[in-house]
Amino acid sequence: MSEQSRTRPSGSATALSEAYDTALLDLDGVVYAGGEAIAHAVESLRTARDGGMRLAYVTNNALRPPDAVAAHLTELGVPAEPADVITSAQAVSRLIAEQLPAGSKVLVIGGDGLRIALRERGLEPVESAEDDPAAVVQGYGGPDLAWGRFAEACYAINRGVPWYASNTDLTIPSARGIMPGNGAAVEVVRIATGAEPQVAGKPLPPMHRETILRTGARKALVVGDRLDTDIEGAFNGGVDSLLVLTGVTDGARLLAAEPKYRPTYVDADLRGLLTGQPEVTAVGGGFGCGGWTASAGTGVLVLDGDGTALDGLRALCAAAWTDAGDGACALDAGKALARLGL
Repeated sequence: MSEQSRTRPSGSATALSEAYDTALLDLDGVVYAGGEAIAHAVESLRTARDGGMRLAYVTNNALRPPDAVAAHLTELGVPAEPADVITSAQAVSRLIAEQLPAGSKVLVIGGDGLRIALRERGLEPVESAEDDPAAVVQGYGGPDLAWGRFAEACYAINRGVPWYASNTDLTIPSARGIMPGNGAAVEVVRIATGAEPQVAGKPLPPMHRETILRTGARKALVVGDRLDTDIEGAFNGGVDSLLVLTGVTDGARLLAAEPKYRPTYVDADLRGLLTGQPEVTAVGGGFGCGGWTASAGTGVLVLDGDGTALDGLRALCAAAWTDAGDGACALDAGKALARLGL
């Protein structure tokens, strides 16, 4: 079943780590949160890699360069090389280099990850609108990025300089909770200038292209926690996806997802890479998975049976994603989700 026509989560008779040659893994909310490994992530990734699956870490966070990300992963217990890491900084730098002459000056609003990626593409990072930049690029610069950096971007953009953004994620998960992401900072500059940036990161094609160019993946599986970047990026790239529930997406958001946000598979965490995925089947007027049956009633999603919470959620997704369910947008799923503890 294609991503474009998805009406229920798919099943897999074999472990996903065997069914796909490359996992394109998001980092924040999937592998770690606030710098600390998420439960079961390290051992699951080790097992998948040892079984022959290539692991590529694909992040919209443009702050850290690939060698720093690889060192962090290795420290957590998942040995990685810089070549295993693909960042939105790399994707946006390629995009800029394709549109500007070599050696062009680019005003950087962000961190070292952007500066290093620009230099790798033969571009010159600069820090001021007075340095005569040919472009402005904006990426996540960490929680201490000074307000004056946004003003510097506005000065250049208001003079007609083209504006690029690594990504537009509004939020980032951290150890203390959800914090503003680069998308929130992009909105500041957008409001002040009225301009629109060219964006490279997930879910847009430049990021997927960068990933495929760097990994050579033949049958890739996108693994993420966000519907509006990871899963939509897989949809746009025409590849399958696994949503893990360790980040920002909860059951209610998943049930309400429109087609471009619907994952191929759903699992609790990265242990889902190591197992097959249960089939969701049509049962009477509803859908069954494990011991559960779900259907779309009058204004409500109805769940009957017993079993694991994940199987119940998968059945509910199938019911919500039909025409009758209409993505659960107009349906009450509260009781069903509460019964599953989700």
